Amino acid sequence: MIIFAANREDRALNLGIKDMNEEQPYINFDEYIRASEPHKRERAEAWRVAIGLQAVDGLQVSEYLKQTARQHIEGEITIDEAREQIKQYYISKTKHDDNDDEKEEADRVSGNIAKLISSPSFTFNAAGVMAIHRAIFEGVFKHAGTLRTYDITKKEWVLQGDTVTYGRWQDLRMALEYDIEQEKQFDYRGLSMGEVVEHIAKFISGIWQTHPFCEGNTRTTAIFAIKYLKSIGFECNNDLFELHSWYFRNALVRANYRNVAKGISQDYSFLNKFFRNLLMGENHELKNRYMLVSAPAERTSTEQVEDKHRINTPTSTPTSTPTSIIPESENVKRLIGAVAEQQLSVKEMMAAIGLKDRPNFIEYSLSPAIKNGYVRLLYPDSPRHPRQKYLLTVKGLAAYKEMKG
Repeated sequence: MIIFAANREDRALNLGIKDMNEEQPYINFDEYIRASEPHKRERAEAWRVAIGLQAVDGLQVSEYLKQTARQHIEGEITIDEAREQIKQYYISKTKHDDNDDEKEEADRVSGNIAKLISSPSFTFNAAGVMAIHRAIFEGVFKHAGTLRTYDITKKEWVLQGDTVTYGRWQDLRMALEYDIEQEKQFDYRGLSMGEVVEHIAKFISGIWQTHPFCEGNTRTTAIFAIKYLKSIGFECNNDLFELHSWYFRNALVRANYRNVAKGISQDYSFLNKFFRNLLMGENHELKNRYMLVSAPAERTSTEQVEDKHRINTPTSTPTSTPTSIIPESENVKRLIGAVAEQQLSVKEMMAAIGLKDRPNFIEYSLSPAIKNGYVRLLYPDSPRHPRQKYLLTVKGLAAYKEMKG
């Protein structure tokens, strides 16, 4: 049995081709992002992403949520106190507006996401994906963290009302486990940064296409992507998920839509642009209207060819392009070159570099390399493990490849 999903995502069919995020004026957190206090900046960044992601389902947060977010950013209340205040606000509210249910969902989910982004924990398996969904929609959906038990279709604006083919409900857990296991075994060594980004985009696209939950799949996929990227060494600016959340969802749709009868193939170019901007600091134009299966006339064939060329051409000049991920620190560069494709202890790394002062090595080489996502611990949950080794992250391997090239 197939159930046609009649949730908030279907309203996208009536939004026209103007970018949804251009219509969603959210609170400006820039004053906090620029603040000198790191804890305020981190909280503000978490709230920006949390609030911005509500646009994928056509939701907007309330003014009360924004005031509560400011209290948390300022350190007046904890994140759990902020979430409880939001909950009590709707319980005690006497005057109800027509869109209260939608605002309550947006507010409570935003609070949950802000907490989740701030947490360093991450479990890289199917149960971890379910745990993220449960944490996001706790207190909002009764089915939070539960796999759907029916097949679905969804009318997509970007597909002119057609639908992506999502995973069969009987196969959801198996599909998630397969995709994640394949990613665990994937070897990033020898890839350029452009190839790394292309692979990551396809992996995240596959997780989304499974669509394991009744609702909230895109928001779950976005948070999963943010936490996974951090786990493999990328300390990226997640503002793109706030500023272009609607584009992110439509790009996932286009990457998973195929209609042979109409001559339409899966198109990863839009999703690749998003991730190249996110991970490589590029500045591709992210416009929803270009993703319509019948693109607007102003989007000429020449522009499309040029875009395709830019996406398929990896960056390879390490010092003359802004997309280079080679660190500026000579100490970190030497450490990356020494570790290369090995697993080394602190003693072995020092010997490889030719250093004898352990405190100096840790302060100026190892700590910055770990902080900036180039090197990771073999046993991250046990820093003092007797057989502790260090190896390059995906970002570190890409930097190593670029340095060699």
